[in-house]
Amino acid sequence: MSIYSEIILHHYKHPSNYGSLEHPDLKATAVNTVCGDKVAITIKKKHDKIVDIKFEGSGCAISIASASLLSEKAKGMKIVDLQKLDRADIVKLLGIELSASRLKCALLPLEALKKAVL
Repeated sequence: MSIYSEIILHHYKHPSNYGSLEHPDLKATAVNTVCGDKVAITIKKKHDKIVDIKFEGSGCAISIASASLLSEKAKGMKIVDLQKLDRADIVKLLGIELSASRLKCALLPLEALKKAVL
């Protein structure tokens, strides 16, 4: 098993920032209708900077690991910088090659995050 696969399994089994925030400043949900994965993100911000972020959801190891890794990256970032995150950033976080269908799973948390910060 590669180190990247181990990282994905770790974040799937023990996701960072899992849960929801009470009284969030921003929130959004994204659903992959093809496979049924779902990710909901709640955010607290201060001065256009993410001070806390949580996610809830259900889905495959890729979507949960992606949400976990993305939430770690997003904490402390300015909203304007979050809006610039793209597919390449998610692939880099995961560290593996993804098929088109798995890429949709990986990008689901980014879709929810971008909805929340618009």
